[in-house]
Amino acid sequence: MGMTITEKILADHAGKAQVQPGELVNGKLDVVLANDITAPIAVSELKKMGYNQVYDNKRVMFVMDHFAPNANLKAAQQCKVCRDFARSSGLEHFYDVGNMGIEHALLPEQGLVVPGDVVIGGDSHTCTYGGLGAFATGVGSTDVAAGMALGQLWLKVPGSIKFVYRGKLPRFITGKDLILYTIGRIGVDGALYKAMEFTGEAISQLAMDGRFTMCNMAIEAGAKNGIVPPDEQTENYVKSRAKRPWRFWHSDADARYEAVFEYDVTDLEPQVAFPHLPSNSKNVSEGINVSIDQVIIGSCTNGRLEDLRLAAELLRGKKAHPYVRTVIIPATQEIYRQAMREGLIEIFIEAGAAVSTPTCGPCFGGHMGILAEGERCVSTTNRNFVGRMGHASSEVYLASPAVAAASAIKGRIASPWEVV
Repeated sequence: MGMTITEKILADHAGKAQVQPGELVNGKLDVVLANDITAPIAVSELKKMGYNQVYDNKRVMFVMDHFAPNANLKAAQQCKVCRDFARSSGLEHFYDVGNMGIEHALLPEQGLVVPGDVVIGGDSHTCTYGGLGAFATGVGSTDVAAGMALGQLWLKVPGSIKFVYRGKLPRFITGKDLILYTIGRIGVDGALYKAMEFTGEAISQLAMDGRFTMCNMAIEAGAKNGIVPPDEQTENYVKSRAKRPWRFWHSDADARYEAVFEYDVTDLEPQVAFPHLPSNSKNVSEGINVSIDQVIIGSCTNGRLEDLRLAAELLRGKKAHPYVRTVIIPATQEIYRQAMREGLIEIFIEAGAAVSTPTCGPCFGGHMGILAEGERCVSTTNRNFVGRMGHASSEVYLASPAVAAASAIKGRIASPWEVV
């Protein structure tokens, strides 16, 4: 019996010729990641274990992105713990205000995660790196501490579910629409502790940014990881930026899947996930009477350059609705800089939007866009649980940058076709 791409990567890192779903393996880690929320706990646990240094100061990476720039005194203290440890441990990859970015956009951009890697991170959306053809998953801070100390971790091999997307992608249909549609079909526990493997001609048409988006939200279906088999686009992305060698893995023709789902996306409408679950996805046409107070375009899900270009295409020469606060957050400094070169930032400012330094702030209700009682937001982020962005009675509607930009202009949930 053959193996899936996920099984092959885990077998390779466990030094085994074969693994199967449910098997526990001790896997070598290529990257251990933490942020300003999860790293302080990991540092504390590391010291309790009797370690004062990390297994490899080139492979343990800290990114200050959740409450940075420091939103309050507690956030400042959290970041100080990280800074002090990074300095004392000589971490080569410590990213703070001015050189940081949202972690799951920053690491691929900098070539610090490559195809074939095994990556753990103290953040549930670490599964983003599956877009490169890597095994990446979020873990708790105690597991991060163990990874920081030992460079390896026990992992249970997940079973795999294959998703095949057929047809040509319509205009304005993005990776965000595909993953929202998928989660809407299978539910928030439809891939519980499984590997979601995304394939098909529609996936081949997605640029890397769209693939990252799909893998980013695999966790919203309960998955252990999301993964896209690498191809020519992957190679073109990594060859100019990778800091070390990589390896492409592919599933065998006789690999075993626990389920296979096939979708024809030819006539797919832009999707919107209504409150209060990512699985509550509907066609955008079902929400066009919902008025909104805020739009967020950014996050580890949709703050990449392709996302900003799409938003700018719709906002160019137009104004955001006067009663809609529109906040746009490039995911890294490099994305911000390239957006400036291309004139995107000017388009956003002329449209009446605020442009922020990279931060996760509004996604989890930390800062830079907290919602008041009863307010509604269309957001390109990944979660819309009760109180996710602020008050418990506020509402978050998840959508692509195209839908978010159109909604900012109209003052209500809107299709991009309404403003082009």
